[in-house]
Amino acid sequence: MSSIRWWMVLVAVLGLICGPGPINIFAFGVFMKPISEDLGVSRSLLTLALVTTTTTGAVVNPFFGWLIDRYGTRKTLLSIIPVFAASVAGYSLLTPAPAVIFAIFFAVGLTGTITGPVPYATLIARWFDRERGLALGIAMAGVGLGAALIPSLSAVLIAHFGWRVAYRGLAILVLVLAWLPAFFIRDPGPRDLARLSEARADGTLRGSSWREAVSTWRFWALTIAFFLAVVGINGTLAHTVALLTDRGVSVQVATSAIAVSGIAIIFGRILSGWCLDRFFGSYVAIAFFAIPMVGILLLGLGGSAMLALAGAALCGLSVGAEVDLMAFFVSRYFGLRSYGKVYGTMFAFFAAGNGVGPLIGGISFDRFHTYAPAFVVFEAALVVTCVLFARLGPYPYPSARNAAAGRVHKAPA
Repeated sequence: MSSIRWWMVLVAVLGLICGPGPINIFAFGVFMKPISEDLGVSRSLLTLALVTTTTTGAVVNPFFGWLIDRYGTRKTLLSIIPVFAASVAGYSLLTPAPAVIFAIFFAVGLTGTITGPVPYATLIARWFDRERGLALGIAMAGVGLGAALIPSLSAVLIAHFGWRVAYRGLAILVLVLAWLPAFFIRDPGPRDLARLSEARADGTLRGSSWREAVSTWRFWALTIAFFLAVVGINGTLAHTVALLTDRGVSVQVATSAIAVSGIAIIFGRILSGWCLDRFFGSYVAIAFFAIPMVGILLLGLGGSAMLALAGAALCGLSVGAEVDLMAFFVSRYFGLRSYGKVYGTMFAFFAAGNGVGPLIGGISFDRFHTYAPAFVVFEAALVVTCVLFARLGPYPYPSARNAAAGRVHKAPA
């Protein structure tokens, strides 16, 4: 069983490399300027369209979580990934007409959400207990690999073939890296689930129902905290390429800043996962969300390209922690009974924040011709995030090993 579950981690890594995060968020900064100049539309219009993508995903996320709980990860992904690939190719059909822009971004949001972290996190959480934090961290590092590779690949494709062909190339990549490996997914059976701390004697899983979970203050504290965190961090990273090229930095150096943040994401996800298996989660979260405050400050100060690379890396370190932190917290605070739907609902707000942050940055640039006001908002959002994490209590569902040893990672009174 051990080898099978680690193969599932590999499938998750491959699928998330070309998931909605790397393509819609990280690569968006590379595509934004060419599309804006080619179509003659403003950056704020494009970022507002991105809000349509993330908001649409937010609305349908709980439904897809329910599908995963009921039908499993394999069937759900095999059905949806080809449709997501087609919608990514649809980006190549953008025109200056706002109706066309919003319709295409809406289609990507409708299909892309299910190919993101929710199905893979559900799969990993049900295969792992003692090493859940590390397994989630490694699996979600696929987003970091995507953040490091997809923007650079997009820049090369745009330079040689134009942005329309570049999007078609990314659509093919979705089929190769996400859809084909999904055929090898195996959802855990009753005997596999029996090894989990959340399992009952009859093989069913313990935990809160969706209705019970969303009625608790912890659910909303976590939801708001992750929403504010992604507004601040991804709002900064989405405009990093445009910000640097506006300062005269070459496109190659500017995209390398995103690549650096992608590498930091990989390191951040694995490190945060390792820490979650050993330390109380609130402490881990506060540490990882305090770091991007320094990163945003470095990007806002201007100066050398090396300073900007350092700022992007610090922001990437936190992006590397946020998704697997959320996946881990949902399992430990609400159990696995309705994990897909609960995590899907929380992730819905998180996904909406992916669009809100870039929109704030776009409005700041269009109105004030600088990103400074947006950076002030982003710093404040991260301060509130850390305060909310400081209020969380002990896990109701610690790992079986920690529960047996009496180590339940309680917060101090």
